[in-house]
Amino acid sequence: MSNYHIKHLEEYFKVYRKSVREPEIFWEEIAEEHFLWRKRWDKVLSWDFKKPEISWFEGAQLNITENCIDRHLVTKGDKTAILFEPNDPNEKAQHITYNDLYKKVNQFANVLKQQGVNKGDRVCIYLPMIPELAISLLACARIGAIHSVVFAGFSSTALSTRINDSDCKMVITSDGSYRGSKTIDLKGIVDEALESCPDVKNVLVAKRIHSEIFMKEGRDQWLQPLLDQASTECEPTLMDAEDPLFILYTSGSTGKPKGMVHTTAGYMVYTAYTFKNMFQYKENDVYWCTADIGWITGHSYIVYGPLANGATTVIFEGVPSYPDFGRFWDIIQKHKINQFYTAPTAIRALAKEKIEFVEYYDLSSLKVIGSVGEPINEEAWHWYNDNIGKRNSPVIDTWWQTETGGIMISPIPYVTPTIPTYATLPFIGIQPAIMDDKGKELNGNQVEGRLCIKFPWPSIARTIWGDHKRYKETYFSTFENNYFTGDGALRDATGYYRITGRVDDVIIVSGHNLGTAPIEDAINEHPAVAESAIVGIPHDIKGNALYGYVILKEIGNTRDQNNLRKEINQIITEHIGPIAKLEKIQFTNGLPKTRSGKIMRRILRKIAGGDTSNLGDTSTLLNPEVVKEIMANVL
Repeated sequence: MSNYHIKHLEEYFKVYRKSVREPEIFWEEIAEEHFLWRKRWDKVLSWDFKKPEISWFEGAQLNITENCIDRHLVTKGDKTAILFEPNDPNEKAQHITYNDLYKKVNQFANVLKQQGVNKGDRVCIYLPMIPELAISLLACARIGAIHSVVFAGFSSTALSTRINDSDCKMVITSDGSYRGSKTIDLKGIVDEALESCPDVKNVLVAKRIHSEIFMKEGRDQWLQPLLDQASTECEPTLMDAEDPLFILYTSGSTGKPKGMVHTTAGYMVYTAYTFKNMFQYKENDVYWCTADIGWITGHSYIVYGPLANGATTVIFEGVPSYPDFGRFWDIIQKHKINQFYTAPTAIRALAKEKIEFVEYYDLSSLKVIGSVGEPINEEAWHWYNDNIGKRNSPVIDTWWQTETGGIMISPIPYVTPTIPTYATLPFIGIQPAIMDDKGKELNGNQVEGRLCIKFPWPSIARTIWGDHKRYKETYFSTFENNYFTGDGALRDATGYYRITGRVDDVIIVSGHNLGTAPIEDAINEHPAVAESAIVGIPHDIKGNALYGYVILKEIGNTRDQNNLRKEINQIITEHIGPIAKLEKIQFTNGLPKTRSGKIMRRILRKIAGGDTSNLGDTSTLLNPEVVKEIMANVL
């Protein structure tokens, strides 16, 4: 495949240069050679970051499901498209072939149409990680409905906010879900949410845990009987390139969640191209991303990217700790996984456990191991590289966002030499810029500032649903003619990028800009420390001082805490300098995290600063109970 599979560093630079010198020609070639179009585009790209307006492959018509399913049927019909690994290891894994997927998606699409869902309607999906989740996305896309997946761990309040914001007319859910040894009453959460969602007309319910649930007459229906009666043929709806494919909410650092809108053609082209290169996917590989489809990682790199490449993609229902901490490694051995993509949070949690959990399993099938969700700290990187990749499988530390749709800066395995904590080089077509506080681009190497992207890429989110003004203010008003990522970054002497954390996680202490990520990396080097988070607190002399929350490897480890504090500050002094020493260090058993593993620093900042009057909705956190514990022990 011409310039679809980058195999050498020299080739990367050659293709990269072409992609930034002649972006329209470059992306046109990729689009032409590797996808199925019902009508060709009139114009490859038009854009204006001032408005901001961006459109790719204008005038083209297509259906993304034809590219993800139909076109593979002749050559790969009997190949496994989705490999479902259930929560309970004793329950048999399911292999759904491309032929099966075609029928299942068409049946589901026909059910949606029969229930009155039309092109452009919004459908909220609140399902556990079961095959119906991926199938429902594709069924929406088949008929041109816009899917809005809400992670099935969010509270009823968070769910109703998202349903109402995008005015969904239908909700797809299940009776409940399995999570390790627990079951969760999803339908009960939906019922509660819908008390304040007057526009939802239909609720389709998949059976998973076979619990007794309330079914509201005239609104709720069991999904399976409807599927059984539906035809396995459904003509795909023709979509314009810029028709919305989905809305996905990302929590703003302030205010209500932002419904990021991704459109059809550009998103398809970019996710497919990044998937192929980032995971060096080859025919018959088995690929596994452990994210939930409720996040952008799941949309792009469990569903659309892999299926557009005719890959076998794994959907895992369970958690890494059930029935024990060897579950991930058991699945890798069982299904001979070749590419494994997970979050630093999971890596750090598993690194705390006995190494026997890893050593018991054969991980020799692995060819690529990836990290996503936040910059991976050095200690976790080494543990992952040494124990999981066995120093044979490159670690790809990928940087990207819900808003970007696909991976933006990352090593390409077997192509880019890796350095722990560095996302390394921009992906093909991505033009990063590092800006100073005055909005001037810092050229050359060995610079540090704010990370922007100065040219559009195909999968950039086009707007915030119903609020284009907020889209412009959030991403395009800080630095003129640039997309501002909200992240700080440095570019080293070789041109490699390192993400230094959210800019609101850059704390100015005595005039020094201190990124939290390098300080946390240093603290995490201490043998007694499992994880840490740094926030700024007001200081009379320095302006700000640093407040550290530290989790110890042994919960309840009360070894002379004053000594530990001194040792931690000593490590920081050695790694960064005395200016970065912490004013206060609070030991805690946990940190408030979102379901995708991001630490909610906003909450930590407020607690450290003594402002606990309005912490916002903490019910959507992975561990809301930890907030009370932190408040009770604040220094």
